[in-house]
Amino acid sequence: MIEVLKSIKVESGKDNQLVKLDILSSGNVEVYPKSINELNGVLFFIGKIGILKSLFLISNDKSNQLFDKFNGEITEQDNGYFVKNCPLVHSNALKIQENFPFTIPQLLGLNNSFGFGDRIGLANHAHVRSLEGSEFKPVFAQQSIRELTRTKRTPEQVMDAAIWAVFQESFKTGFGADADHLKTTDDIDLMINAGFTMFTFDPGEFVINEADSISVAELEKKAKELNWDVLADSVKGLVTRYDDKVFDLREGLIINPSYEDVMRAMVKYGNAIAHIKTLFDYLSTEYFNVPYEVEISVDETESVTTPFEHFFMASELSRLNVKIISLAPRFIGDFEKGIDYKGDIEVFKTEYLKHVKIAEYFGSYKISLHSGSDKFGVYKAIGSLKRGYTHVKTAGTSYLEALKVVAARNPEEFRKILDFARIEYEKEKQTYHVSADLKYVKESKDYTDEELVDLFTQNDARQVLHVTFGKVLTTLDEKGNLLFKDKIYDCLKKNEELHYKFLIKHFKNHLDPFK
Repeated sequence: MIEVLKSIKVESGKDNQLVKLDILSSGNVEVYPKSINELNGVLFFIGKIGILKSLFLISNDKSNQLFDKFNGEITEQDNGYFVKNCPLVHSNALKIQENFPFTIPQLLGLNNSFGFGDRIGLANHAHVRSLEGSEFKPVFAQQSIRELTRTKRTPEQVMDAAIWAVFQESFKTGFGADADHLKTTDDIDLMINAGFTMFTFDPGEFVINEADSISVAELEKKAKELNWDVLADSVKGLVTRYDDKVFDLREGLIINPSYEDVMRAMVKYGNAIAHIKTLFDYLSTEYFNVPYEVEISVDETESVTTPFEHFFMASELSRLNVKIISLAPRFIGDFEKGIDYKGDIEVFKTEYLKHVKIAEYFGSYKISLHSGSDKFGVYKAIGSLKRGYTHVKTAGTSYLEALKVVAARNPEEFRKILDFARIEYEKEKQTYHVSADLKYVKESKDYTDEELVDLFTQNDARQVLHVTFGKVLTTLDEKGNLLFKDKIYDCLKKNEELHYKFLIKHFKNHLDPFK
């Protein structure tokens, strides 16, 4: 049997299509050929019985130490081998990491990278497949605190989903794990204990957006109230470093801020920089022996991050010895959730290049695109520059592809989800940058089954479905049962190949424009 499985991996492993095997007395198991791995006399693979996936172990010796480590049920076979059926639970995921290092997240460093957020936990397998032909380094475990709260998932569940996907698809070239939009030291503790390696600090609550419009006199007053103890500086010291100084970033980019420019940047981002410093010091001190890399995100602020403001933040973080791998500014134009970029793409391209030059001036780090889902025009613009390093972050677009499967295979259930989302939209949109208008998203009874699938090409419908994910995945019915979640998961598991097909096509459209 072990030799048969090895031959299956060689013969059928290229596309990882399921192969049926009669290895249990209770019936056939469908095996993912790429997942077949041999270690210390034990053969491992991911397989399915019906729609339920398990980790299977096969050995001629059930007392084998490695065989015995995993939690599961053993079946003795007539020809002298033993099969252990192990559930895809957290304890077994940790054992897989102990024995197969390629399932442990790594630091991605200064490489172009792509974050595949997966709010459901069934998409990472297709994310792996979509990377074929791409040079991007992937982040498979990616979830923000906000998403965890809304989906009621744990960091361990997000990590486990990535581990099982990487093992199933035999992805051995390394992946990252992004603890996204962290705001407190408690957030850091929560995510690092689950094995995350990338920490995205979000100081948005400390950004003073009105600094863009208030008078200089008001700026001077507010500047005195900044957290100068953490900044290890003073108003006078900071102004002296930047006021009317000329910073030549070459190729025609000159940073020459006025006193007013300095005061606006100082007030707008001063406390945000102090908060970042506090988080970074905590991470680097408390977890100095754990691998980590840090991203800074100011993308969800109200106003655009100007080239000088970017320069100012990078310069101050460098002065405070805060080492970053990427920075997400608030770009010009609109990066709304779930739809393409709104704005002049040539203007964006010009401004993006300025941000790249600033990153290069400070020794280089990645420019990060948050709300990166479906920004196809932006991808093409960045790809055409062939300059700098990029990190793209997506999340909701994979959830939409999951709902698209439900619309295609279980339209009656999707109708209920759509009508529910319409009710919840106005409340749920409050913390997202969206512009959808419900008058352009009709009740489900007004659509044919075919038109339901077409909704995923309509911006308003995409955003209504996008921002209501938390309510859809966690709301209970009057009996205390999940209203939609279990039915969505059941549909995705029954239609796994269609789910993968939708995702692979969709993410190829994300990745290909960068080439």
